Amino acid sequence: MTQQVPSTEPELAGVRNFRDVGGLPTMDGRRVRHGVLFRSGHLAHATEDDAAFLTSLGLHTIFDFRNAADQKLEGPDVELPGVRNVNLPLSDPADGAEFWKMVRDGDLDQLRGILADGKGATRMIASYRSIVKERTTEHSQVLRALTEDSVPALMHCAAGKDRAGISIAVTLLALGVERDAIVADYLESNAKHRRYKVRRSGSTEGAYTPEVMELLSPLFDARAEYLHAAFETIEQTWGGVDTYLEQGLALTPAARDHLRERLLD
Repeated sequence: MTQQVPSTEPELAGVRNFRDVGGLPTMDGRRVRHGVLFRSGHLAHATEDDAAFLTSLGLHTIFDFRNAADQKLEGPDVELPGVRNVNLPLSDPADGAEFWKMVRDGDLDQLRGILADGKGATRMIASYRSIVKERTTEHSQVLRALTEDSVPALMHCAAGKDRAGISIAVTLLALGVERDAIVADYLESNAKHRRYKVRRSGSTEGAYTPEVMELLSPLFDARAEYLHAAFETIEQTWGGVDTYLEQGLALTPAARDHLRERLLD
């Protein structure tokens, strides 16, 4: 018997890693409202049916955290009628361009050189720390927009795992969602039907050997240690979530209360 997929989480044909983050519990006993905050991978390959479903959500704003290099590789998002598109790159267009070219085109020795012996995971942890510490302006803009008018909202990057994952986590922290629930939602990106399709040039045999896939796995996995590194950076830099939100992201207590009223049941 085929299991029915809930309407809030369809297996879209051309969009990976889509889900509604509604239902997550807050520390004071409330829950994130369904139908107000969504996350996914990029929308560049959305089919007509995908676009029709996304349109039916009544989205106000789509936040695209991809950079110019991502958009050149994958294409622009499909346009949805009546939806505002906001592009807020969370990594500079040239940041890591050579690295990602090597990931796509490099031979085994090159991949070993940049990814073996824990170097891939170390790079990911450093990236998460950097985004939290250096992209406060962008995250402040997202929270301000959600507070003012941009709901329902969809946040995405390329895979919907890292840049979107951090931005969703920041939003959930502002809502007072339980830390374990934030991590559990983040880790759902590891489900097989959600994962980003790794692109490698060269012959199929050489491009996707078990060793190559093992070397690449730190880049395409959602690992709790990555998100914990982001949380640790908040603690180390600002001393706690409340100070991070108020001083780092300029989210006043009154604005935070308003955000919670908009997004929580």
